[in-house]
Amino acid sequence: MNAIKETHFEFKGQTGFYKGKVRDVYTINNEYLAMVVTDRISAFDVVLPEPIPYKGQVLNQIAAKFLQATSDIVPNWVVTVPDPTVTIGRICEPFKVEMVIRGYLAGHAAREYAAGKRQVCGVTLPEGLKENDKLPEPIITPTTKAAIGHDEDISREEILKRGIVSEADYVQLERYTRLLFKRGTEIAADQGLILVDTKYEFGKISDIIYLIDEIHTPDSSRYFYAEGYAERQANGEPQKQLSKEFVRRWLIENGFQGKDGQQIPEMSTEIVDSISERYIELYEKITGEQFVKTEQENVVDRVEMAINKALETL
Repeated sequence: MNAIKETHFEFKGQTGFYKGKVRDVYTINNEYLAMVVTDRISAFDVVLPEPIPYKGQVLNQIAAKFLQATSDIVPNWVVTVPDPTVTIGRICEPFKVEMVIRGYLAGHAAREYAAGKRQVCGVTLPEGLKENDKLPEPIITPTTKAAIGHDEDISREEILKRGIVSEADYVQLERYTRLLFKRGTEIAADQGLILVDTKYEFGKISDIIYLIDEIHTPDSSRYFYAEGYAERQANGEPQKQLSKEFVRRWLIENGFQGKDGQQIPEMSTEIVDSISERYIELYEKITGEQFVKTEQENVVDRVEMAINKALETL
């Protein structure tokens, strides 16, 4: 498959380039970002060796749909989506925290809880919870945005103490986070899903806060199937879920958690194809729409042409 592992474009007016774990981001005239969502996949803050066909398209199209569906709550950075794998938007000054919100005890929070911790990012959790239990109310557990390496848990108090975000802005970020999570929960419920946890990133232009990056995708969110959730919890069974957690669990089972000295397990064609199928499954389930696979021949050329054409209209 002609998956997008990396890009090396040179656009008119290009003033910068940033290669993230998953995205290749081109700065145009110091005013716009052209973001290519590649088919790279990361877990435990490590980029895995094999790209996943259609993953970039899935992420970009889900994000575009839900950014549009939440634009009445908070303005977002998007100007245009000229290709299924590309978003072009305004440059914002990003806040140096990611706003993680959790409605259930799952993933990282569940692992911390199982290790005996009863506080996550300064939020106290009640005793007696089991993995995947619904929390009494959604909790915000922010992380610092690390340029290199792992993001780190941080409390609201520490964010304000260090002056990472002003109190006025942080109050607004919390408000937006809760409203976005509520909207995402409602959209998921309409499709028979539970939005378990997710993260949002924000930035500023002048004094206006914008929602940036992606939202409600399998890279930034975890979903359970609503049907059978209660029965599985009561019986102590794992939840049927749509998220990147299955990739993490496969890595853990094969002795890799991103720690020094650990070797990334070999990614067979079967593993790559199964991950691709899971991403497409999530797209169709969360959007309620059939996924239309883009032509995979000369995909990098297609992306470059789409961006060039879009830039002519800016």
